[in-house]
Amino acid sequence: MKIIHWIGIDDHADKWTIAHLRGNEDKPAREFELVPGGEGYRKLIKYAKELDGEVRIVYEAGPCGYELYRRLTKAGLKIDVAAPSLTPRKPGDRVKTNRRDAAKLARYLRAGDMLTLIVVPDQGRESLRDLVRARHAVQKDLLSVRHRITKLVLRYGHRYREGSAWTNRFWTWLSTIKLEGEHSQFVLDELIVAHGHRLEQRGRYDDAIEAAAKTPQYAPFVAALTVLRGIDRLSAMTILSELGDLRRFATAPQVMAAIGLVPGEASTGDDTNRLPITKTGNAHVRHIAVEAAWQYERRISNGPVIRRRRKDQPKALLDIAEKCDLRLNRKFHRMTSRGKRSTIAAVAVARELMGFIWAIGQIVHP
Repeated sequence: MKIIHWIGIDDHADKWTIAHLRGNEDKPAREFELVPGGEGYRKLIKYAKELDGEVRIVYEAGPCGYELYRRLTKAGLKIDVAAPSLTPRKPGDRVKTNRRDAAKLARYLRAGDMLTLIVVPDQGRESLRDLVRARHAVQKDLLSVRHRITKLVLRYGHRYREGSAWTNRFWTWLSTIKLEGEHSQFVLDELIVAHGHRLEQRGRYDDAIEAAAKTPQYAPFVAALTVLRGIDRLSAMTILSELGDLRRFATAPQVMAAIGLVPGEASTGDDTNRLPITKTGNAHVRHIAVEAAWQYERRISNGPVIRRRRKDQPKALLDIAEKCDLRLNRKFHRMTSRGKRSTIAAVAVARELMGFIWAIGQIVHP
Protein backbone atom coordinates (compact mmCIF):
# COMPACT_ATOMS: atom_id res chain seq x y z
CA MET A 1 0.00 0.00 0.00
CA LYS A 2 1.43 3.35 -1.03
CA ILE A 3 2.01 6.00 1.62
CA ILE A 4 0.42 9.45 1.44
CA HIS A 5 2.96 12.21 1.88
CA TRP A 6 1.76 15.41 3.57
CA ILE A 7 3.79 18.55 2.91
CA GLY A 8 3.19 21.84 4.72
CA ILE A 9 4.85 25.05 3.49
CA ASP A 10 5.30 28.20 5.54
CA ASP A 11 5.35 30.74 2.71
CA HIS A 12 7.36 33.97 3.07
CA ALA A 13 8.85 36.41 0.61
CA ASP A 14 12.44 35.44 1.49
CA LYS A 15 12.12 31.68 2.01
CA TRP A 16 9.87 28.66 2.13
CA THR A 17 10.03 26.48 5.23
CA ILE A 18 8.89 22.97 4.29
CA ALA A 19 7.86 20.09 6.53
CA HIS A 20 7.24 16.59 5.12
CA LEU A 21 5.17 14.01 7.02
CA ARG A 22 5.08 10.37 5.86
CA GLY A 23 1.74 8.68 6.33
CA ASN A 24 0.61 8.75 9.96
CA GLU A 25 4.02 9.56 11.41
CA ASP A 26 3.94 12.45 13.86
CA LYS A 27 7.55 13.56 13.47
CA PRO A 28 8.45 15.14 10.12
CA ALA A 29 10.52 12.89 7.89
CA ARG A 30 12.33 15.95 6.60
CA GLU A 31 12.37 19.69 7.21
CA PHE A 32 14.21 22.05 4.88
CA GLU A 33 14.16 25.54 3.41
CA LEU A 34 14.14 26.86 -0.15
CA VAL A 35 14.48 30.31 -1.64
CA PRO A 36 11.42 31.34 -3.72
CA GLY A 37 12.26 31.63 -7.38
CA GLY A 38 12.97 29.52 -10.42
CA GLU A 39 15.50 27.27 -8.72
CA GLY A 40 13.32 26.92 -5.63
CA TYR A 41 10.33 25.80 -7.72
CA ARG A 42 12.45 23.24 -9.58
CA LYS A 43 13.84 21.75 -6.37
CA LEU A 44 10.42 21.61 -4.68
CA ILE A 45 8.71 20.00 -7.68
CA LYS A 46 11.57 17.51 -8.09
CA TYR A 47 11.43 16.57 -4.40
CA ALA A 48 7.64 16.06 -4.44
CA LYS A 49 7.64 14.00 -7.65
CA GLU A 50 10.38 11.67 -6.41
CA LEU A 51 8.26 10.60 -3.41
CA ASP A 52 6.69 7.16 -3.74
CA GLY A 53 2.95 7.56 -3.30
CA GLU A 54 0.32 10.29 -3.28
CA VAL A 55 1.57 13.80 -2.38
CA ARG A 56 -0.66 16.45 -0.76
CA ILE A 57 0.70 19.99 -0.25
CA VAL A 58 -0.75 22.95 1.63
CA TYR A 59 0.22 26.52 2.48
CA GLU A 60 -1.62 29.53 3.89
CA ALA A 61 -2.83 32.42 1.74
CA GLY A 62 -0.87 35.60 2.29
CA PRO A 63 0.86 38.55 0.65
CA CYS A 64 2.88 36.29 -1.66
CA GLY A 65 -0.28 35.48 -3.62
CA TYR A 66 -1.06 32.31 -5.54
CA GLU A 67 2.04 31.88 -7.72
CA LEU A 68 3.14 28.88 -5.65
CA TYR A 69 -0.28 27.26 -6.13
CA ARG A 70 -0.28 27.88 -9.88
CA ARG A 71 3.29 26.66 -10.46
CA LEU A 72 2.77 23.41 -8.54
CA THR A 73 -0.66 22.79 -10.04
CA LYS A 74 0.81 23.24 -13.52
CA ALA A 75 3.45 20.65 -12.60
CA GLY A 76 0.67 18.15 -11.81
CA LEU A 77 0.90 18.29 -8.02
CA LYS A 78 -2.10 18.48 -5.70
CA ILE A 79 -1.87 21.63 -3.57
CA ASP A 80 -4.39 23.43 -1.36
CA VAL A 81 -4.44 26.95 0.06
CA ALA A 82 -5.75 27.47 3.60
CA ALA A 83 -7.44 30.55 5.04
CA PRO A 84 -4.98 31.80 7.70
CA SER A 85 -7.61 33.49 9.87
CA LEU A 86 -9.41 30.16 10.30
CA THR A 87 -6.39 27.97 11.04
CA PRO A 88 -6.78 26.50 14.58
CA ARG A 89 -4.34 27.79 17.19
CA LYS A 90 -3.83 26.38 20.69
CA PRO A 91 -4.23 29.14 23.32
CA GLY A 92 -1.46 27.72 25.50
CA ASP A 93 1.09 27.30 22.69
CA ARG A 94 3.53 30.19 23.15
CA VAL A 95 6.25 28.98 20.77
CA LYS A 96 5.82 29.92 17.12
CA THR A 97 8.45 29.19 14.49
CA ASN A 98 8.39 28.69 10.74
CA ARG A 99 9.18 24.99 11.10
CA ARG A 100 6.42 24.45 13.64
CA ASP A 101 3.93 26.28 11.42
CA ALA A 102 4.86 24.18 8.38
CA ALA A 103 4.53 20.92 10.31
CA LYS A 104 1.26 22.07 11.84
CA LEU A 105 -0.21 22.77 8.39
CA ALA A 106 0.78 19.27 7.21
CA ARG A 107 -0.82 17.66 10.28
CA TYR A 108 -4.03 19.69 9.92
CA LEU A 109 -4.28 18.78 6.23
CA ARG A 110 -3.86 15.12 7.15
CA ALA A 111 -6.64 15.43 9.77
CA GLY A 112 -9.09 16.22 6.98
CA ASP A 113 -11.32 18.91 8.46
CA MET A 114 -9.01 21.14 10.49
CA LEU A 115 -8.24 23.63 7.70
CA THR A 116 -10.64 25.89 5.82
CA LEU A 117 -9.49 25.78 2.20
CA ILE A 118 -10.10 28.70 -0.14
CA VAL A 119 -10.99 28.76 -3.82
CA VAL A 120 -8.05 30.20 -5.72
CA PRO A 121 -9.17 32.67 -8.40
CA ASP A 122 -7.93 32.29 -11.94
CA GLN A 123 -5.52 34.91 -13.23
CA GLY A 124 -8.26 36.79 -15.08
CA ARG A 125 -10.40 37.25 -11.97
CA GLU A 126 -7.40 38.08 -9.82
CA SER A 127 -6.41 40.76 -12.32
CA LEU A 128 -9.96 42.15 -12.25
CA ARG A 129 -9.85 42.15 -8.44
CA ASP A 130 -6.61 44.16 -8.52
CA LEU A 131 -8.32 46.73 -10.74
CA VAL A 132 -11.42 47.07 -8.57
CA ARG A 133 -9.45 47.20 -5.32
CA ALA A 134 -7.14 49.85 -6.76
CA ARG A 135 -10.18 51.96 -7.62
CA HIS A 136 -11.46 51.67 -4.04
CA ALA A 137 -8.02 52.67 -2.75
CA VAL A 138 -8.03 55.80 -4.91
CA GLN A 139 -11.51 56.69 -3.65
CA LYS A 140 -10.22 56.31 -0.09
CA ASP A 141 -7.28 58.61 -0.87
CA LEU A 142 -9.65 61.14 -2.42
CA LEU A 143 -11.79 61.25 0.72
CA SER A 144 -8.66 61.68 2.82
CA VAL A 145 -7.55 64.68 0.74
CA ARG A 146 -11.01 66.23 1.01
CA HIS A 147 -10.99 65.88 4.78
CA ARG A 148 -7.57 67.49 4.97
CA ILE A 149 -8.75 70.44 2.87
CA THR A 150 -11.86 71.13 4.95
CA LYS A 151 -10.03 70.69 8.25
CA LEU A 152 -7.21 72.99 7.13
CA VAL A 153 -9.49 75.90 6.23
CA LEU A 154 -11.61 75.25 9.33
CA ARG A 155 -8.58 75.84 11.54
CA TYR A 156 -8.39 79.32 10.05
CA GLY A 157 -12.07 80.03 10.70
CA HIS A 158 -13.51 79.18 7.26
CA ARG A 159 -16.53 76.89 6.95
CA TYR A 160 -18.73 76.37 3.91
CA ARG A 161 -22.40 76.86 4.85
CA GLU A 162 -24.19 77.20 1.51
CA GLY A 163 -25.13 73.61 0.78
CA SER A 164 -23.24 70.47 -0.15
CA ALA A 165 -19.48 70.58 -0.44
CA TRP A 166 -17.45 69.71 -3.54
CA THR A 167 -19.89 71.39 -5.91
CA ASN A 168 -18.97 74.18 -8.33
CA ARG A 169 -20.17 76.73 -5.78
CA PHE A 170 -17.94 75.14 -3.14
CA TRP A 171 -14.86 75.39 -5.37
CA THR A 172 -15.69 79.01 -6.17
CA TRP A 173 -15.90 79.71 -2.42
CA LEU A 174 -12.63 77.87 -1.77
CA SER A 175 -10.81 79.87 -4.44
CA THR A 176 -11.62 83.09 -2.55
CA ILE A 177 -9.90 81.89 0.63
CA LYS A 178 -6.40 83.17 1.35
CA LEU A 179 -4.81 81.65 4.44
CA GLU A 180 -2.66 83.96 6.50
CA GLY A 181 -0.12 81.42 7.76
CA GLU A 182 3.36 81.65 6.30
CA HIS A 183 3.14 78.22 4.61
CA SER A 184 -0.53 77.35 4.98
CA GLN A 185 -1.60 78.75 1.61
CA PHE A 186 1.08 76.62 -0.08
CA VAL A 187 -0.27 73.53 1.71
CA LEU A 188 -3.82 74.35 0.60
CA ASP A 189 -2.75 74.81 -3.02
CA GLU A 190 -0.91 71.50 -2.98
CA LEU A 191 -3.93 69.71 -1.52
CA ILE A 192 -6.13 71.15 -4.26
CA VAL A 193 -3.66 69.89 -6.89
CA ALA A 194 -3.59 66.47 -5.22
CA HIS A 195 -7.40 66.42 -5.25
CA GLY A 196 -7.41 67.03 -8.98
CA HIS A 197 -4.89 64.23 -9.56
CA ARG A 198 -6.98 61.80 -7.51
CA LEU A 199 -10.13 62.72 -9.47
CA GLU A 200 -8.37 62.11 -12.77
CA GLN A 201 -6.97 58.82 -11.52
CA ARG A 202 -10.39 57.67 -10.31
CA GLY A 203 -11.84 58.55 -13.70
CA ARG A 204 -9.25 56.37 -15.47
CA TYR A 205 -10.05 53.46 -13.15
CA ASP A 206 -13.79 53.95 -13.74
CA ASP A 207 -13.22 53.85 -17.51
CA ALA A 208 -11.22 50.62 -17.20
CA ILE A 209 -13.85 48.99 -14.98
CA GLU A 210 -16.65 50.07 -17.31
CA ALA A 211 -14.79 48.59 -20.28
CA ALA A 212 -14.32 45.32 -18.41
CA ALA A 213 -18.00 45.26 -17.39
CA LYS A 214 -19.05 45.47 -21.04
CA THR A 215 -17.07 42.42 -22.13
CA PRO A 216 -19.16 39.35 -23.08
CA GLN A 217 -17.72 37.44 -20.12
CA TYR A 218 -19.01 39.86 -17.48
CA ALA A 219 -21.80 41.91 -19.09
CA PRO A 220 -24.71 39.47 -18.48
CA PHE A 221 -23.77 39.00 -14.80
CA VAL A 222 -23.39 42.75 -14.22
CA ALA A 223 -26.72 43.50 -15.92
CA ALA A 224 -28.43 40.83 -13.82
CA LEU A 225 -27.10 42.10 -10.50
CA THR A 226 -27.93 45.73 -11.22
CA VAL A 227 -31.66 44.96 -11.25
CA LEU A 228 -31.31 45.08 -7.46
CA ARG A 229 -31.70 48.46 -5.81
CA GLY A 230 -28.37 49.81 -4.52
CA ILE A 231 -26.21 47.61 -6.78
CA ASP A 232 -24.58 49.60 -9.59
CA ARG A 233 -21.91 48.58 -12.08
CA LEU A 234 -19.03 49.12 -9.64
CA SER A 235 -20.80 47.15 -6.90
CA ALA A 236 -21.52 44.29 -9.29
CA MET A 237 -17.92 44.18 -10.47
CA THR A 238 -16.72 44.16 -6.86
CA ILE A 239 -18.95 41.18 -6.06
CA LEU A 240 -17.83 39.42 -9.22
CA SER A 241 -14.11 40.00 -8.67
CA GLU A 242 -14.19 39.06 -4.97
CA LEU A 243 -16.61 36.10 -4.93
CA GLY A 244 -16.50 34.81 -8.50
CA ASP A 245 -19.08 32.20 -9.45
CA LEU A 246 -21.76 32.23 -6.74
CA ARG A 247 -22.78 28.68 -7.59
CA ARG A 248 -19.86 27.43 -5.50
CA PHE A 249 -21.93 28.37 -2.43
CA ALA A 250 -24.51 25.65 -1.83
CA THR A 251 -26.84 27.93 0.16
CA ALA A 252 -27.40 31.65 0.68
CA PRO A 253 -26.29 31.55 4.36
CA GLN A 254 -22.89 30.33 3.18
CA VAL A 255 -22.47 33.55 1.20
CA MET A 256 -23.54 35.61 4.21
CA ALA A 257 -20.99 33.81 6.38
CA ALA A 258 -18.27 34.19 3.75
CA ILE A 259 -18.40 37.98 4.06
CA GLY A 260 -18.87 38.07 7.84
CA LEU A 261 -22.48 39.27 7.98
CA VAL A 262 -23.77 36.52 10.27
CA PRO A 263 -24.04 37.21 14.03
CA GLY A 264 -21.56 35.64 16.41
CA GLU A 265 -22.64 33.58 19.39
CA ALA A 266 -21.18 32.75 22.80
CA SER A 267 -23.39 30.16 24.47
CA THR A 268 -22.78 27.99 27.50
CA GLY A 269 -25.22 25.73 29.30
CA ASP A 270 -28.71 27.22 29.05
CA ASP A 271 -27.39 30.73 28.36
CA THR A 272 -27.42 31.93 24.75
CA ASN A 273 -25.62 35.18 23.99
CA ARG A 274 -25.92 36.76 20.57
CA LEU A 275 -22.91 38.82 19.51
CA PRO A 276 -22.35 41.39 16.76
CA ILE A 277 -21.61 40.15 13.25
CA THR A 278 -18.40 38.15 12.92
CA LYS A 279 -16.75 40.41 10.29
CA THR A 280 -14.80 37.32 9.30
CA GLY A 281 -14.54 37.13 5.55
CA ASN A 282 -14.45 39.43 2.58
CA ALA A 283 -14.59 43.02 3.87
CA HIS A 284 -14.91 44.54 0.37
CA VAL A 285 -18.20 42.76 -0.41
CA ARG A 286 -19.45 43.37 3.14
CA HIS A 287 -18.94 47.12 2.65
CA ILE A 288 -20.79 47.02 -0.68
CA ALA A 289 -23.72 45.12 0.83
CA VAL A 290 -24.13 47.47 3.81
CA GLU A 291 -23.92 50.57 1.61
CA ALA A 292 -26.55 49.13 -0.73
CA ALA A 293 -28.82 48.25 2.21
CA TRP A 294 -29.44 51.92 2.98
CA GLN A 295 -31.37 52.21 -0.30
CA TYR A 296 -34.15 50.16 1.29
CA GLU A 297 -34.72 52.66 4.09
CA ARG A 298 -36.64 55.00 1.80
CA ARG A 299 -40.01 54.46 0.21
CA ILE A 300 -39.72 52.12 -2.75
CA SER A 301 -40.27 53.85 -6.09
CA ASN A 302 -39.04 52.80 -9.50
CA GLY A 303 -37.28 55.85 -10.86
CA PRO A 304 -35.71 56.17 -14.31
CA VAL A 305 -32.44 54.52 -13.26
CA ILE A 306 -34.13 51.39 -11.90
CA ARG A 307 -36.48 51.20 -14.88
CA ARG A 308 -33.54 51.41 -17.27
CA ARG A 309 -31.63 48.67 -15.44
CA ARG A 310 -34.63 46.33 -15.36
CA LYS A 311 -35.70 46.89 -18.94
CA ASP A 312 -35.66 43.73 -21.08
CA GLN A 313 -34.44 41.58 -18.18
CA PRO A 314 -35.83 38.03 -17.79
CA LYS A 315 -38.97 37.63 -15.68
CA ALA A 316 -37.12 35.42 -13.17
CA LEU A 317 -34.71 38.27 -12.37
CA LEU A 318 -37.51 40.84 -12.17
CA ASP A 319 -39.43 38.63 -9.76
CA ILE A 320 -36.36 38.40 -7.50
CA ALA A 321 -35.83 42.18 -7.65
CA GLU A 322 -39.46 42.99 -6.79
CA LYS A 323 -39.50 40.49 -3.94
CA CYS A 324 -36.24 42.00 -2.68
CA ASP A 325 -37.72 45.53 -2.74
CA LEU A 326 -40.78 44.59 -0.71
CA ARG A 327 -39.08 42.30 1.78
CA LEU A 328 -36.06 44.46 2.60
CA ASN A 329 -38.00 47.71 2.79
CA ARG A 330 -40.49 46.07 5.15
CA LYS A 331 -37.67 44.58 7.24
CA PHE A 332 -35.89 47.93 7.56
CA HIS A 333 -38.99 49.74 8.80
CA ARG A 334 -40.10 46.88 11.04
CA MET A 335 -36.75 46.88 12.85
CA THR A 336 -36.52 50.66 13.25
CA SER A 337 -40.13 50.87 14.44
CA ARG A 338 -39.22 48.44 17.25
CA GLY A 339 -36.51 50.79 18.43
CA LYS A 340 -33.53 49.23 16.67
CA ARG A 341 -30.87 51.67 15.51
CA SER A 342 -30.88 52.27 11.79
CA THR A 343 -27.26 51.08 11.55
CA ILE A 344 -28.22 47.70 13.01
CA ALA A 345 -31.19 47.49 10.65
CA ALA A 346 -28.92 48.25 7.68
CA VAL A 347 -26.62 45.35 8.58
CA ALA A 348 -29.56 42.97 8.93
CA VAL A 349 -30.92 44.11 5.57
CA ALA A 350 -27.47 43.72 4.01
CA ARG A 351 -27.37 40.12 5.19
CA GLU A 352 -30.66 39.32 3.45
CA LEU A 353 -29.62 41.32 0.38
CA MET A 354 -26.74 38.88 -0.06
CA GLY A 355 -29.32 36.11 -0.18
CA PHE A 356 -31.00 37.76 -3.17
CA ILE A 357 -27.62 38.29 -4.82
CA TRP A 358 -26.92 34.58 -4.33
CA ALA A 359 -30.28 33.72 -5.94
CA ILE A 360 -29.42 35.79 -9.01
CA GLY A 361 -26.00 34.12 -9.15
CA GLN A 362 -27.72 30.74 -9.52
CA ILE A 363 -29.48 32.00 -12.67
CA VAL A 364 -26.77 34.11 -14.31
CA HIS A 365 -23.08 33.54 -13.69
CA PRO A 366 -19.76 34.63 -15.22
